[in-house]
Amino acid sequence: MTALLILPLLVPFALPALARRALDRLAPTVALWAVTGSAVALAGCTLAALGAFVLTGLFQLPFFAALGELIRPLHTASDRFVLPLAAVSVGGLAVCAWTCTRSALRQIRAFRAARTAAGRGPAAGDLCVVDSPGADAYALPGRPHRIVVTTGMLRSLDGAEREALFAHERAHNVGGHHYFLAAAELAAHCHPALRRVRDVIRLAVERVADEAAASAVGDRRLTARAIARAALAGRGGAIERPAFVPGAVSGPVPRRVEALLTVPAAGRRRAGAWVAVLLAACAAVSCVASATGVIDFHHRVEVAQGEAER
Repeated sequence: MTALLILPLLVPFALPALARRALDRLAPTVALWAVTGSAVALAGCTLAALGAFVLTGLFQLPFFAALGELIRPLHTASDRFVLPLAAVSVGGLAVCAWTCTRSALRQIRAFRAARTAAGRGPAAGDLCVVDSPGADAYALPGRPHRIVVTTGMLRSLDGAEREALFAHERAHNVGGHHYFLAAAELAAHCHPALRRVRDVIRLAVERVADEAAASAVGDRRLTARAIARAALAGRGGAIERPAFVPGAVSGPVPRRVEALLTVPAAGRRRAGAWVAVLLAACAAVSCVASATGVIDFHHRVEVAQGEAER
């Protein structure tokens, strides 16, 4: 059981490199779904494995053994490692719970502040203008969805570039990209390796919106120019907002501009299929290992309770 439950803790270390390759070789939308799905699956498996380690360690203690109605000792494959692993798992789960709670509270405060700021400015449909010299634009989820842009950003772009920028932000709201960013944020608190995957998901979200904006305005060069100029204008002027709120100047802008100006080769797309298979394999291996380990743990508890045979 111990070996199986350690596997979900090791597999996430392979995900950052695979996630970067997926974004390079797959269509942005496919990469976004594949990477986010894998990250969420691996995060859940990590929590399941840590929880199983904690329960195994607790049932080694007389108080919890009596509470669980164990009439015989809980047998494990490596008894001498159970308590140390349980102690480490308790620490890991405590850190995860603490950082998730702290992050959630911070995000909620920032979201409320952003909604309040957007409500103060003039609005035209889904577009809200915030009076600020800093150049910034972002898609604000909620009811209704909003596109928030500062007066500083409006002054930095011409009419066609503004339309490309608005199309980019609308793509975020239409695609529900805040859900992907929220999932990436939560997964990053479950395993340290998934923190680097969070940055890949943020870039994937922007790449999807870039492509949608280019399709909407019918000009990839115009979209690339709008994003580049918005990023240059927005240096140091971004408004504080939650991590799950996508903004036009987020991510490595040179890579985004290069992707808009480059037509991907067919060979790269075919090679991307292997990356997708590897991402799915990582998620499958982790899920099977954690599920098998948890089922085995449950069976051992039933044996210790006298309800099942070995």
